[in-house]
Amino acid sequence: MKILVTGGAGYIGSFMTKRLLDCDFEVVVFDSLERGHRSAVDSRAQFIKGDIRQDSDLKSLFEKNTFDAIIHFAGYIAVGESELNPEKYYENNVIASKNLFNKAILHGVNKIIFSSSAAVYGDPTVIPIPENHSKSPTSEYGKNKLEVEHVLSALKEKHHGFSFVALRYFNAAGAALDESLGENHNPETHIIPLAIKSLFDGSEFELFGTDYNTPDGTCIRDYVHVVDLVEAHLFALREITNKIGGYFYNVGTGYGYSNLQVLEMIKKISGMELKIKGQTRRPGDADRLVADVTRIKEELGFVPKHSDLENIVKTAFAWHSRKLT
Repeated sequence: MKILVTGGAGYIGSFMTKRLLDCDFEVVVFDSLERGHRSAVDSRAQFIKGDIRQDSDLKSLFEKNTFDAIIHFAGYIAVGESELNPEKYYENNVIASKNLFNKAILHGVNKIIFSSSAAVYGDPTVIPIPENHSKSPTSEYGKNKLEVEHVLSALKEKHHGFSFVALRYFNAAGAALDESLGENHNPETHIIPLAIKSLFDGSEFELFGTDYNTPDGTCIRDYVHVVDLVEAHLFALREITNKIGGYFYNVGTGYGYSNLQVLEMIKKISGMELKIKGQTRRPGDADRLVADVTRIKEELGFVPKHSDLENIVKTAFAWHSRKLT
């Protein structure tokens, strides 16, 4: 099978590309490099620089290639930034995704795996969160993801044979077990890489929000190792290769850790002291997001193998410490 990976020069996309190649898939990475890194793309993949917002780039991509499926990662991901620049996020995350899907269908591609998010749930009333929970996103980012899910559902109804899986990620984290790849966003907004950076440059780590409705006042998240996360995509690809349909799955562990627990683990693994400065919470952040993973376990057989917090932090620290020193 020949797979198109949009956003394949980004964090999760680069891991996905390597895993697909290791499984003997042919892979084309399509990325604008606005926030991705060319050096993160496995040399075995074909790389095409292009922007899913540009019709001419998509036209050229599909005229020159035939794909069996698309794994769609390309999108902006920062909750806070989405509140500050909602139009920018809507154009890139929603309109560009629609353009991509329509071009794909026009060229006979009818299998799509979409990088969705737990942000579609908003502030949940049930913990852990099942896939059928009500959807009330509290951020523009979450609204973007939910709208794209609706677009995919509509395309399934309109086009016979069209199939998709929307994987609702909880918090992707960690680095490659062999230290070859890691998290390198620009700008970076995730707690683990930011805290590790603070360790090495001696700056204060800004902890956004100490007044959440949680035991220690910091928000609680379900962390899934990026190696496990990309494995979930392989399970999803197998699902829509064998069956026609539209599927929604949480990808997490079913366990949650507070920001303070994560920071304590970083201090434990590093053996270094971390200076922490409390800040007001970011707009759009929910108190706690923990996945109900029953469906993906029962229907796809997916069970995370590397996602305990200590392993996540160990791999991240090993990769970042090599990069930062």
